[in-house]
Parts: sequence; C-alpha cells; structure tokens
Amino acid sequence: MRGKNQESTQRLVKGDIGVIPKLADTVTGDSLSTKDANVELAGIEYPQASYAVSVHPKTRNDVDKLGTAMARLLEEDPSLQMHRETSTNEVILQGLGDSHLDVATQRLERKFGVHVTLDVPKVAYRETIMGKAAAEGRHVRQSGGHGQYGVVNLEVEPTERGHGFEFVDKVVGGVVPRQFIPAVEKGIRETLESGVIAGFPVVDVRCALVFGKYHPVDSSEAAFKTAGAVGFKQAFAQATPVLLEPVMHVEVTVPSEFAGDIMGDLNTRRAHIHGMNPDGPNTVIEASVPQSEMLRYATDLRSMTQGRGTYAMSPSHYDPVPAHLQAKIIEEHKKEVEAGSEH
Repeated sequence: MRGKNQESTQRLVKGDIGVIPKLADTVTGDSLSTKDANVELAGIEYPQASYAVSVHPKTRNDVDKLGTAMARLLEEDPSLQMHRETSTNEVILQGLGDSHLDVATQRLERKFGVHVTLDVPKVAYRETIMGKAAAEGRHVRQSGGHGQYGVVNLEVEPTERGHGFEFVDKVVGGVVPRQFIPAVEKGIRETLESGVIAGFPVVDVRCALVFGKYHPVDSSEAAFKTAGAVGFKQAFAQATPVLLEPVMHVEVTVPSEFAGDIMGDLNTRRAHIHGMNPDGPNTVIEASVPQSEMLRYATDLRSMTQGRGTYAMSPSHYDPVPAHLQAKIIEEHKKEVEAGSEH
C-alpha cells in the first residue's frame, strides 16, 4: 500500500504494510503462513484500556444496529473494550484515550452507519448502612370484599464488606405463616436493586424478620411482599445509610521531573499514595483513588506531562463517600427522578 495506490508484490518483509484481499476468517492478531510452514508468531500485548465513556445511540435505528457494529469494531481493534454496567444501565466503551474513542465512533458512523454520542460514565455507587435499626412494614387495606393484610417487623444491621445481602427468618410461634415468608424476602430483594437513598444497589446488609401479624382471610403473598419492601426501606433509612464509591488501584508512570506535580494533583483527587518507585528516567506512582476523580484523568495527565505520562487503572474496593459529597449525589438523584417523572 502506498497512500491510495496499491502495487502488486511477490514478497513482504519486516516493516512493510501489505494487503491480502478476500480473507474471510482472520482477525487482528492472527499469524498468516503457508499450510506447510504452520508458523504462529507471539501475539501482540495490547496496552490496558484506561479511558472510559458511556455510549448513547442517537435514534431507535442506531440502538438496533449498535450491538452488531460494536462487535465488529472490537474484533478489528482489540485494544478497545466494552461492557454494560448494570447498576447504571449504561454501555461503557474503554480505550487508550479520548482521541482513540473519537476515531472509533467516527468509524462506527462511516463504516456501519451507527450514530452515537459519548458522555462521561456514571459512577457505579452502592448503598449500605453503618448502624442497626428496626421498623414495622404495614400493608393493610380493608374495604369491601377481599382486603390486603400483611404486617412485618424487620431488623437490619451491616455485614462485613463484600458479604452481599442476607435474609434471616427469626419468626417464632407462626405469627407470620410459613407460606408468606418467601414473599417478604422477595419484596426486600426487589428493593435492593433500586436502592433506598439514591437509586443505587444495596449491599452488605443483613435483614431479619422477627415478628409480624396476619389475617386469616385478607393476608396474601402480595400483601406480605409489599409489607417487606415498606419495612426494609424504613429500617434502612434509620440505620445510618451511606453511599459506597468504587476505588481504583492506579499506577502512573511519568518522567521523574513531573513526579512532584503528579503527586500534588493526585492528592487533590482524594488519593491514598502507596509509594513511588524509580524506573530508569521515570517514576512509577502507586495510589488508590476514587473512580469519580479519575473519569477524565487521561486528558489531565497528558497536559501535565507534555503527553509523556501513562497510567494503568483497575478496580480495587469500595469505600464510604465523604458526607458532603454524599449529600450532593443524593440531591442529583432526586433531580433526575423529578425530571423523569415530568417526562
């Protein structure tokens, strides 16, 4: 290949860029050889994708075509990665920087006719509690004909980080009949997904059903399911609820003369610095940093280091969000809900 011109050739050597037409089953990274030679070259190690955007199709038609087009794009460029973040319901595309992802979206338009907009990804916060609380969940409606009757008393407490959710049945003496207890748990589990204080999934909570009341005629699974959800929300709200934020393990490699500036900048991002290690003319800085502070770090790092800094980032753990930031996130969630209900 020479610009727009294609010249036939009998051989290609190291450094040449050539074209072989009509290859049906090859993808990026495959080795091509004759059947007899059967040579397989060492694969390419792709740099870790560290810059993420959320992808939003512009029209209904784009939504339908996005999946197939993205699969082709990822096949052609293995340094791109894509996944769906279930807690924020966004499609996340990751690459090596903003230019890389801009070019990828231009190819989506030019090659596959798919139009998308890119945005800053939402952070996948979680909700949990720091204290214990108890509450009564009532779902009682008695008017003409069959009513609905379910009353449950629930206790909630935090569990260790990473434990998930646990439901404990402590009912004695049949105050809640056996057949209704799974309905109570189901009502609570459905509440976990949509959260209580800011719409994020609930984690690391133990909830015990300790007491309840039923009506021989009006009680039903539906009534106890609703009572479970109501009681859990009330108990959760009283048990010092907190938001947890994802914290990333970050390794920044920069020319040593920039190390001081980078350390100072990381500190403004609420980072915990673990260490600095010399690496030839460079310095490698290891730190834990909240994901929300790193969403546009690729661009900032480039401007601080004349384009010579690189970084790698991987999920580490979840930590409580500072109180002043938590209030802001909850407020933003309320506005989103209100805007959604107006539409």
